Amino acid sequence: MTQLAEAGFDELRAALEGAVLAPDEDGYDDARRLWNAQHDRRPAVIAQVRTAEDVQAAVRFAVANDLEIAVRGGSHSMSGASSVDDGLMIDLSRMNQITVDPEARRVRVGGGALLSDLDAATQAHGLAVPAGMISHTGVGGLTLGGGMGWLTRKHGLSIDNLESVRIVTADGGLLRAAEDENPDLFWAIRGGGGNFGVVTEFEFRLHEAGPMVQLGMIFFGLDQGPEALRMARDVIPSLPRDLNVVIACLNAPPAPFVPPEHHFKPGYALVVVGFGSPQQHAEALERIRTALPPLFEFASPMPYVALQQMLDEANDWGRYNYEKGIYLDALTDGAIDAITEQVPRKTSPMSVVLFYHLDGAYLEADDDATAFGGGRTERYAVFSIAICPEPSMFDAERAWVRGLWDAMEPHASSIGGYVNGMTDPDEDRLRASYGDNKYDRLAQIKAKYDPDNVFHRNQNIKPA
Repeated sequence: MTQLAEAGFDELRAALEGAVLAPDEDGYDDARRLWNAQHDRRPAVIAQVRTAEDVQAAVRFAVANDLEIAVRGGSHSMSGASSVDDGLMIDLSRMNQITVDPEARRVRVGGGALLSDLDAATQAHGLAVPAGMISHTGVGGLTLGGGMGWLTRKHGLSIDNLESVRIVTADGGLLRAAEDENPDLFWAIRGGGGNFGVVTEFEFRLHEAGPMVQLGMIFFGLDQGPEALRMARDVIPSLPRDLNVVIACLNAPPAPFVPPEHHFKPGYALVVVGFGSPQQHAEALERIRTALPPLFEFASPMPYVALQQMLDEANDWGRYNYEKGIYLDALTDGAIDAITEQVPRKTSPMSVVLFYHLDGAYLEADDDATAFGGGRTERYAVFSIAICPEPSMFDAERAWVRGLWDAMEPHASSIGGYVNGMTDPDEDRLRASYGDNKYDRLAQIKAKYDPDNVFHRNQNIKPA
C-alpha cells in the first residue's frame, strides 16, 4: 500500500477535480467519520469527488488497483457500509447541487445531497419529494432502497417518484437510466440499493406540500400500550390520505410541551401529521383522545422543513446504533402482546420502535414496476432501533433489538423486511425481502452491469 500511496495517489489526484485524502493528511479523520459511531473505519484513500467524471476516475482507479470501494453519501448506513478499511471511499458530499424546475415539477439532485438540501430547495416553491424523516440522511442511500417518510401515504415511496438517474457503473462508464433508456438498470436501482453503481444525479417528480403542516403527538403510558396499539390499528387505516400517523414506542422527550413529571417516561405515542386542513387534523386528534385518554398531548402547525428536522437531534451523529426491521401484515393481538412485552425491556432512553403504516399511494404503485421488495400490500413497516450515547450500553441494547425482532417474527409476513432497515448481512433475509422472482432478476442485472461485484458494500446481491 505504501508504494501505491507514493505513486498511485498522485495519479488519482491528477485525474480528479475534487480532493484526495490519504491517512496522514489534514481533513482525513473528519472525512472518514461515520454517523454511526459503532464503526471506525480507515480507508487507504478518500476521493472527495465533485463531478460525475471524478466518480468515473475514482471507480477506474479502485478497480485497476484492486481496492475495495465504499460509497459515502449522507453516511447514514447503519452497517457502516459507507466506509471501508484499506480501500477507497468515494465521498459524494460535495455533489449536493439541487436544481428545481417548479413549472415542470421536477428536481435534479446531486448524488451527495442530504434531505435538508432537497427540502430547502423544493420548499422555496411549496413543493416536496416523498423522502425520509431525518434531514441529515443522504438522498442517495435512502432512495436506492425505497424511501419511506411522512409523504408515503399521500405520494408513495421516493422511488415511485423517480424519473431518471445518471449512474457510474463498475467499468467506469456513465449511463442514464430511465424508462426510455437502460430500463433494466432503472428497474433495478429502484429498490436494489447501491448494488449497480454510483448514482451521481437523481431526477424526481415534485408534489405540493407545505409550507405549513399540522403536527400532533398523543402520548400513552406503558400500561396503556395494548389499548393504544389496538386503538391505533382501528383508527389509522380509516383516516383521510392527507393524514399520516407513525406509531412510536419511545421515552417522552424533555421538551417544553411535555409536563415535567413525564419527562423521559417510557410509553407509546401516535405522531399525527396533517397535510390538509387544520380542522381535519383536529378532528383526527379528537377521535384518538376520545378513544383512549392520553397522558399528555401536543398539537401545533409547523413548517414542513421543521417537521423534516424534528427527529434530527434524537438521531444525531456520534451515537452507537443498531437496527432491525420487519413487516407486519397487521397489528394482530399476538403481535401487540409481543411488542408490549418487549418494549419495556429496553435500557437506553433513546432507543425507539417505529411503525409506518403502508397504504394509500404506496398500494397504487405497480409492484412489478420497481425492484422494491415485499409486495405492495397494506402492512406495517416496523423499525426497532437501538440508540446508545455510550459504547458500554451497545451490546445489551442490540440484544434487546434482536429479542424484539425474534418476538415479532412469528407474526410477520416473512423473515424479510425493508432493505434500508437491515444492519446485518443475511442472504436468506435479503432473498425473502425481494422474493425469488425479483431477487433472481436483480442477480441477472447485477451480472450484466457489475459481474465482478465491485459494488458489494451494501445489502449485496451477488451476480448470477
